[in-house]
Amino acid sequence: MHQAVINYIDQQCENDFAGAGARHHVTVETAHGRQERRSYTQMPVPATLQDLHLWKGLKSIGGVVSECLRDGKETTEMRYYISSLPMGVQRFARAVRSHWGIENSCHWSLDMTFREDKSRIREAHLRENFPWLNRLSVSLLKQYPGRDSLAMKRRSCGWNENVLLEVPTAATT
Repeated sequence: MHQAVINYIDQQCENDFAGAGARHHVTVETAHGRQERRSYTQMPVPATLQDLHLWKGLKSIGGVVSECLRDGKETTEMRYYISSLPMGVQRFARAVRSHWGIENSCHWSLDMTFREDKSRIREAHLRENFPWLNRLSVSLLKQYPGRDSLAMKRRSCGWNENVLLEVPTAATT
């Protein structure tokens, strides 16, 4: 289906989305030393889309062209989406941005708490299992009461066996 969505959106783009019922929205942001222009396009799911029957509740498809200018260098990226959202391109844009905000926030937490970006794990099964354990640990640490940072809560588990035993059970109480 992924390739079918790409093909359909690209085909509609060549026809300037004539007859596709597409809606467009553009945002421009300047932050973190870069200027980014995002062009969102959302359209109803075509009845002819391959494997449509496998995606119950699918209502729209869309794409985002992201053009980023940083230090005089421009990059362009195209991302494609399927969605249970009804038509509403601004809502679609907010959903896409929210998704990446959550993704970036989670990655930042994992990197600051567990230094994932500096991981030197090379064995395949460990590279697959450790990130899962780290995400589980971050989730448990976030639910553990207290105003300490995640990193400090993690250290407290190492310093105090009672805290280590309390963290997994705090989420269930």
